[in-house]
Amino acid sequence: MVLTIGIIGKPSSGKTTFLNAACLTHAKVSEIPFTTIEPNIGVAYVKTKCVCRELNVIDNPKNSLCIDGMRFIPINLIDVAGLVPDAHKGKGLGNKFLNDLIKADVLLHIVDITGSLNKSGKLVSMGENDPYEDILFLENEINLWFKEILEREDWTKFTKGILAEKRKVVESLHDRLSGVKINKQQIIHSLRISNLTGRNPSQWTDLELLDFSKTLRKRAKPILIIANKIDKEISESNLRELKKKYVDPIIPCSALAEHFLRKYHERKIINYIPGSNDFEILDKNKLNSNELEMLEKIKTKILTPYKNTGIQSALDYASLTMVNQICVYPVSDVNTYSDNKDNVLPDVFLVEKGTLLRDFVREKIHTELAENFIFGIDAKTKKRLGENYELQDGDIVKIVTSRSK
Repeated sequence: MVLTIGIIGKPSSGKTTFLNAACLTHAKVSEIPFTTIEPNIGVAYVKTKCVCRELNVIDNPKNSLCIDGMRFIPINLIDVAGLVPDAHKGKGLGNKFLNDLIKADVLLHIVDITGSLNKSGKLVSMGENDPYEDILFLENEINLWFKEILEREDWTKFTKGILAEKRKVVESLHDRLSGVKINKQQIIHSLRISNLTGRNPSQWTDLELLDFSKTLRKRAKPILIIANKIDKEISESNLRELKKKYVDPIIPCSALAEHFLRKYHERKIINYIPGSNDFEILDKNKLNSNELEMLEKIKTKILTPYKNTGIQSALDYASLTMVNQICVYPVSDVNTYSDNKDNVLPDVFLVEKGTLLRDFVREKIHTELAENFIFGIDAKTKKRLGENYELQDGDIVKIVTSRSK
């Protein structure tokens, strides 16, 4: 299953521009709230060092890209309708918005750092709105949505059923949340943090249920704050003030700048690698004076002070740090690091840190191979790996099965 990132925020905050910049899609963008009704979906890439440089080989990837020794691994992005206060009660497009997020592994909250949108996404004077208030209300809406998922279809009846059938709490909660992409370890962790381990949910107070919902949401669908429109005059000071109030990481970003850079690169006017702090103009004759001035502003106001536009940093941090993904390369030949068709380092997969070898084979390669699994081989050391081997970032593995030739 491919990692999925949900893009959330108020209407008109720049969510769809972020998607278009990250995926080179063409979803409709407007300052009118609720332009996005159906979710926009695209493919973006996580950027990480490729093992080709370490091994001193020339690779030819099949399921990903390798550019200058950096591997770009595909992930899914979902841009959903803007969220307004009381969305969990159905206000705006709330219920639809929230249901579209069910399959997301991590959420990017696109915040208008200029403070020029009110709570409904309508334009106000720049600086009139406090971005910190946007963070608080949105996180509250997501937490309350989680609570409502738990409470749906009669919470009291559900908890009494656990007692009557003598079912384990973790199993019961996992079944109830099976459609929300939550695993048992996340439930166990959240019960422990909420001091609810060993207590039947029928004994939980409403406040304890809310606390559990918040904890589970943070564990199962963490939120990364993206300070969008960072190039505006008021943005830098607003970001400094926001960092005084909000202690978790914040990624400064200009989705519009990234969009322009990607489009010019696509047209072969500039050479630009996503996540870079610079670009090369290939043909000045294809640019007018306004375009040249815009590119210079992108370089001086965004790329130089912030090192990149923020798009790639957001995707990488959300995937590799917040949801602990590592890179694993399966191969058929441990000497040439190739597949059966002589493609060198053809595939790379993102898996959660702590994933065991057999689970990797079952979930990422093929269920039948997992059933016939004998052992793995570490292509770097040539050591044999058992089914309970915990995969490490950058591992290159060959899978040996009872059907291997």
